[in-house]
Amino acid sequence: MRNDELAELAGSGGPYRGKAVFELVDRARADDDAASRLGELSLLAALRGDRLFHSVSLAWAAIIGLLAAETPHARTVAYAAFAALSAPDQAEFLAYVKADRIEEALPRL
Repeated sequence: MRNDELAELAGSGGPYRGKAVFELVDRARADDDAASRLGELSLLAALRGDRLFHSVSLAWAAIIGLLAAETPHARTVAYAAFAALSAPDQAEFLAYVKADRIEEALPRL
């Protein structure tokens, strides 16, 4: 599937939304468009509320994937997506990735 199709699938809900997000995460290291789409998806209320486990949402998974991609574009998108989270969500996210600041977060997939 193309990136736009994956993003549409993730954004529209359904049983394959998580798989679509993780496929875009897999592409983000080599594909700036995939990274940009992950950033857009992380803003959706549906993905922020869709918890994979405990406080980890699909939006968090997208941001973690962007950080792990380790490209300048992906990190810029991750920082913007993180900034759009609520203050409590930001604090929980940083605790989860064991970083004091988003710029220090270096998650591995």
